Amino acid sequence: MRSVTEDLTTRARIRDAAVVRFGQHGFAGASLRAIAQDASVSAALILHHFGSKEGLREACDTHVVATFVSERDDFMGPDAARLMREALDAPDHRAPALDYLARMLIDDSPASGRLFDAFLAGTRQTLESQIAAGVMREQADLDVTTAYLTLYGLGPIVLRHHLARTFGESGLTTSLLERSTIPVLELYTHGLYTDDRLLVAAKEALSARVGPRSDKGENNPNQDPDPPR
Repeated sequence: MRSVTEDLTTRARIRDAAVVRFGQHGFAGASLRAIAQDASVSAALILHHFGSKEGLREACDTHVVATFVSERDDFMGPDAARLMREALDAPDHRAPALDYLARMLIDDSPASGRLFDAFLAGTRQTLESQIAAGVMREQADLDVTTAYLTLYGLGPIVLRHHLARTFGESGLTTSLLERSTIPVLELYTHGLYTDDRLLVAAKEALSARVGPRSDKGENNPNQDPDPPR
C-alpha cells in the first residue's frame, strides 16, 4: 500500500502537471491522458485522486489562488523586501500559474466564475485584516473596493502579453517587474491626485440625483401630467 506521504506527493504532482497543461491548452484542450503522461501516472489514478476532470480543475484553482493570496499577505510582513526580491528574480517560477490563470479566467464557464470569486474572497479578507490593523484606510464601499482591486490585480496577468509588448519585453520579465514595482506601489500608497476636487464633484453629482425629466413630450410615460406654468 502507498503511504499517505506518497499519496500526497502523487496528488501534488498530478495537480502541478494539470496546471501546466490547462495553462497551455485550456481546460477543453487538455486531456486526462496527456496530464497523466506528464505526471507519470495513469489516467485511472487521476480519477482515483480527484474523481473527475472537473474535480482536478477545482484542486488546481484552490492551489493557485491559495499560493497568490498567501504571497500577497506575506509581503506585508517583516520579510517583505526579501520576498519581493525573490519574486522579482524568479518570474519564471510563477509562469505556469500565470498561464493557468490567464486561460481559466477568460473561460466562459461557471468554473471561471468560481475562480474569480475565490480571488475576490481572498482580496476581501486581506482588505478587512489590513484595515483592522490600520495599514489601509477605511473604505466608503468595501464591496466595490474589493471588486476593483481584484480586477486591477488580475488584469496584468490576463493581459500580460500586451503589458510586455508595451515595454518591449518578451513577457513578465525581471526588468519589467522591477520597472513596474515602484510606480504601482506609489499609486496605491499616495494616489494620483494632489487634491480632492474630483471626489467632491462626484459626491455633489451623486447627491444631486433627480427624478425623471418632465419635458420629453406628451406621450412620454414620465411626462408630468400637471407641469408648472
